[in-house]
Amino acid sequence: MPLSLNEFAASVAWRKDDSHRALPPQQAIAHAEASLPVSLPDTGIGLDRVKQHILGDLVPAFNGPALSSNYYGFVTGGTTDAALFADWLVSGYDQNAQVHAPKETVAGSVDSAALRLLQQLLCIDEGDFPGRTFTTGATASNTLGLALGREFCVAEAGRRRSPPVDASVAQLGVVPACLRAGVRKIQVLTTLPHSSLSKAASIIGLGTNAVALLPLSAEEPWRFDLAALEHKLGASDGAASIIAISAGEVNTGRFATSREEMIRIRALADEHGAWIHVDGAFGLQARMLLPSPAFHAILDGVASIELADSLTGDGHKLLNVPYDCGFFFTRHLELQQSVFQNGAVPMPDVSDIPSAHNLGIENSRRLRALPVYATLLAYGRVWHRALMERQIALARAVAAWLRASAAYELLPTADLSLVYVVVLFRARDKALNARLVPRLNASGVMYVSGTQWGGAPATRIAVSTWRVDVERDSARAIKELEGAARQDK
Repeated sequence: MPLSLNEFAASVAWRKDDSHRALPPQQAIAHAEASLPVSLPDTGIGLDRVKQHILGDLVPAFNGPALSSNYYGFVTGGTTDAALFADWLVSGYDQNAQVHAPKETVAGSVDSAALRLLQQLLCIDEGDFPGRTFTTGATASNTLGLALGREFCVAEAGRRRSPPVDASVAQLGVVPACLRAGVRKIQVLTTLPHSSLSKAASIIGLGTNAVALLPLSAEEPWRFDLAALEHKLGASDGAASIIAISAGEVNTGRFATSREEMIRIRALADEHGAWIHVDGAFGLQARMLLPSPAFHAILDGVASIELADSLTGDGHKLLNVPYDCGFFFTRHLELQQSVFQNGAVPMPDVSDIPSAHNLGIENSRRLRALPVYATLLAYGRVWHRALMERQIALARAVAAWLRASAAYELLPTADLSLVYVVVLFRARDKALNARLVPRLNASGVMYVSGTQWGGAPATRIAVSTWRVDVERDSARAIKELEGAARQDK
């Protein structure tokens, strides 16, 4: 028998408890691993026993991004009740969201509506970005952006030849198209990119070596150095360029550009025939904020990014819908349909809503849009903005304590006005710093992740869940930080 609505209601009810640990006890993980079968049974054990096994043996060993407000490691988000309900229906009704078939299902229209509502939330003009689709996350979204950038910049190089030539990578392949366009290499110019950018470059045949890290700004070591960018574009004879911008750097949450810098980058891209791709997985949601002195630096970091050719974001970070959910917007719908055309003779669209199978990688797509649609309608613009403000307030409360602490150093600068939803820091004592992450995670009360900054280990707190309570959660974090530093005294 399928799950009943009563069972679903019960599954939501226990999520109301805010005392969940960020990490499970080690003995719970050991028990769960020991319970896993080593061979497939010839005769199934039945649904009831499977439920007992999963709930009794496996669930206690899951970590807590969806249940704990103090899970600060991987930026998973947390699932709202509306999104969980919708996701349960997505699995139950199992719609094919590949093709828009309005006489057969409303799924394609829901997909389109959710994407348009999302653009409205982010203050992105629907008419300027008609190419829109859901993806599995940052890697798939960046793959789409680089694939379109590859197509555009090689074709643009061909158009600029004398006489002009047609050079489509999607039709000819990378090597023949580059030869025809006179392109000797395709470079991805960036600074402090997310790791998925290199993976995307590898997937689409550019290679990880195509990702060229520009020098960092001397004043703000997470920003684009525009002089270096201009030099790289101008000095690269025979190179086609994709400019990849991090709107929210993974370790610091800082922004690679400002309003004026984006305007300048757009002019440079137009001058040199380059494509601008913005990875906004960590920062695009800042566009929900209202103008305020407290958010001036943050808003400046996402200002003018609508000048890009393609934009990406993560629904699980932004909206707290279930993993996995990314989204991709582009100004160039026809180019998108050309690159991701499904088959030599594509199935024609039957309305003004384009079918998703010509917009991205997947042909087999679940209705990822329904949780997005549900959570946007259930909570609205004001709730999402207030959530963003609480997340920033929590990050700044912890950052303020770290800045004042004798035991810790706030990175990359001590300026609290630049703190967004990620807090980067290290222990001043080198011995403590080397073991700080496992020490903070040992209790399971909160979970942080380790990284590198300035050639030394650093620790990262990333706030992303709707469960945030600023007073409660800052007190918990500070207590754990005090305890970690006190153990060496």
